[in-house]
Amino acid sequence: MEMAEKERYRRIAVEMLNKCGIVITKEEQSNIEITDFGLGMYEKIGLAILVYVNTDRYCAKELIMLPGMICPEHKHPPMGSNPGKMETFRCRWGKVYLYTEGKHTENPKAKIPEQRKDFFTVWHEVILNPGEQYTLPPNTLHWFQAGEEGAIVSEFSSTSQDESDIFTDPLIVRVDHQ
Repeated sequence: MEMAEKERYRRIAVEMLNKCGIVITKEEQSNIEITDFGLGMYEKIGLAILVYVNTDRYCAKELIMLPGMICPEHKHPPMGSNPGKMETFRCRWGKVYLYTEGKHTENPKAKIPEQRKDFFTVWHEVILNPGEQYTLPPNTLHWFQAGEEGAIVSEFSSTSQDESDIFTDPLIVRVDHQ
């Protein structure tokens, strides 16, 4: 993705944060990561990520999603003595459809791009509205999609090591080194 395009999406993410009353600094605005996971379809499969803190003990982020945007299926595996990242998603604005391991939900709300549908395998649906949250244990397959307005999700977790995430889709590149 070109830098100009990333800047445009970064501005949209800032507007969305402002719209729901989440105030961030100019430095934080410039630090919002825009990722299309290497698939080149940001508005369908992508994420805007603002990391507030990420230490060897804990992490806090905002995940900003356009309408219908998907964060693709992945898990946070164990690394040495670390059991993997445990994370809590709290919906701040919009609606989020979270999918994880468990009983398959009949008639899930998700809409997957046809060319990527084989890479979504867990279908236990958890719907998060503003103020609702869900905690995932380490090493659990999951993915999520924003509702029709888009969504902002606060993530609270143990240490985040995104470069170690395991994605179901083999074409995904999580860390963009541009």
